Amino acid sequence: MTDHDAIDFFRGDELVPDPYPYFEWLRAQCPVQREQHHGVMMVTGYDEAIAVYNDTATFSSCNSPTGPFPGFPVPLEGDDVSQLIEQHRHELPMSDQMLTFDPPIHTAHRALLMRLITPKRLRENEEFMWRLADRQIDDFIDAGGNEFIKGYGQPFAMLVVADLLGVPERDHELFRARLGAGPSHETGTVGGTGDRGLALNPLEFLYEQFTAYIDDRRRAPSNDVMTGMATATFPDGSIPEAIDVARIAANLFAAGQETSVRLFGTAVQRIAEDPELQRLLREHREHIPNFIEECLRIESPVKGDFRLARVTSELGGVTIPAGTTVMVVNGAANRDPRRFEHPADFEVERANARHHIAFGHGPHTCPGAPLARAEGRITVERLLDRMDDIRISEKEHGPAGARHYDYVPTYILRGVANLHIEFEPRASDA
Repeated sequence: MTDHDAIDFFRGDELVPDPYPYFEWLRAQCPVQREQHHGVMMVTGYDEAIAVYNDTATFSSCNSPTGPFPGFPVPLEGDDVSQLIEQHRHELPMSDQMLTFDPPIHTAHRALLMRLITPKRLRENEEFMWRLADRQIDDFIDAGGNEFIKGYGQPFAMLVVADLLGVPERDHELFRARLGAGPSHETGTVGGTGDRGLALNPLEFLYEQFTAYIDDRRRAPSNDVMTGMATATFPDGSIPEAIDVARIAANLFAAGQETSVRLFGTAVQRIAEDPELQRLLREHREHIPNFIEECLRIESPVKGDFRLARVTSELGGVTIPAGTTVMVVNGAANRDPRRFEHPADFEVERANARHHIAFGHGPHTCPGAPLARAEGRITVERLLDRMDDIRISEKEHGPAGARHYDYVPTYILRGVANLHIEFEPRASDA
């Protein structure tokens, strides 16, 4: 029997391959339960998670990407620590990124972001995705490789968001060279089970690039996406600093890729492991959108998101003192049996699959969710169009019933680090 109480979710690596028994153990005790090693209040219940996400007055997002490490820079004492949070939040890692903002600043910056990713722009980007998917599959087949994450997933996700944000095509190779390896999930970075310290700003390259683009378009406007970014204003009509726009673009660029790549891995892993599921999706393409939602539910790309309690409050019958670090565990809430029947079963036709909170909920719902869904749907469609008999490489992952997979070694992200597949190219691709 596993001694779950002895496991350090944040510093140990025992739970990287399969965190779900631990999540179930936590929820069985209470959907709001303090873990023993770092004092983090773990929210594993669906309704309780929704309550936290919706309550920005009680729960600050200042520590959203980092949680207990490095911790708040000063002691938080008393029943209301809101003033201390505002005084010292700039000292936390990534404090210049929108995901750490609270209203009203978050409201203004999110409104600016939504002016950048309009429905029209998303439709144009989807047209690009279809072409890019074929191009990446061509490269994948021509290279003779079988490792899907780096061979297809990472370059596809990066170039999709680069196109969405209007990165000039001449610079795509520069971005691939600097960012194509997906550095954010390596051990030692944010959310890594082995990290001991965090750089204040790991996105300097993106900041510099997007600031230069914005400055250039403000000097010489053109009829392109980047000019639209450069001329976008806050809801009150004020013009943001170039660095503000650059930070918003950089956040979408970095965060959107990670979520999408993890989703691709789960989807292709499921298809390659289950011939009957693969056959169903080939013959009934109308199931693919819900298949994507069930992938997001059962393997949430982001295990959880953090909040810092501003005031002493109660959640699920549990008192949460002001200053407490709270982790909303998406990966657990999406398997809450009170919300999802037989939650550990993968059901491609699950009626409420889209009720998952893989993209968060409330004011901080991931703005790139429509993008990730489209990327997943198009990727699955084109793989099924271009490849027959997609299967897991037994040489790399072992035989059916005894597979071994390496998962991203962080307490934030969830997904395979690599995925080796085999397939038969369609006659036109052979």
